[in-house]
Amino acid sequence: MIRVLVADDHAVVRAGIVALLDDVDGIEVVGQAADGLAAVEEARRLRPDLVVMDVRMPGATGDVATARIRAELPGTRVLILTTYESDSTIIAAIEAGASGYLLKAAPAEELIEGVRSVARGETALSPAIAAQLVARLRAPAPAELTPRELDVLRLVAAGCSNRVIGERLFIGEATVKSHLLRVFEKLGVHDRTRAVTLAMERGLL
Repeated sequence: MIRVLVADDHAVVRAGIVALLDDVDGIEVVGQAADGLAAVEEARRLRPDLVVMDVRMPGATGDVATARIRAELPGTRVLILTTYESDSTIIAAIEAGASGYLLKAAPAEELIEGVRSVARGETALSPAIAAQLVARLRAPAPAELTPRELDVLRLVAAGCSNRVIGERLFIGEATVKSHLLRVFEKLGVHDRTRAVTLAMERGLL
């Protein structure tokens, strides 16, 4: 019998997952949690074989809760089940110790098999996530930003205009624009907002 704890902050979604898994032979839902901190507490109390964990939850995000559970309860495995599939979210969950990453849009059979696979000590990835990880590994390493480009990007993140950036860095507006164009090219983006967001995701800012 696979003893499962379900952690999701949306009550209706959580109830649906519980109903689905509880109806499967060999799987028993032993507890529920509505946020990341509660997931850690319930895992400590119940010591389940597996936690089905959402990513975006109050209290503690799924990757933080996963890291705590894996550190304290190495016998408890974690399967991420979420709607989020950004590279940074996937990598954070896997680095935290999750053994699987499935999307909520996946068929019920995929979730059930994912639970069984992770409980056996295997890895479970939805096809979309697996393809995304392979593409990321095959992609060429991103070009590094120069110290000056990072200075410009930090000021962009602070909401400064090109004129203000130029004044603060003692360079002309045309030079600021040139730096930004190189930043866009290196990051593979087309606007300031996405440049700042991606830089934050990569830990550059």
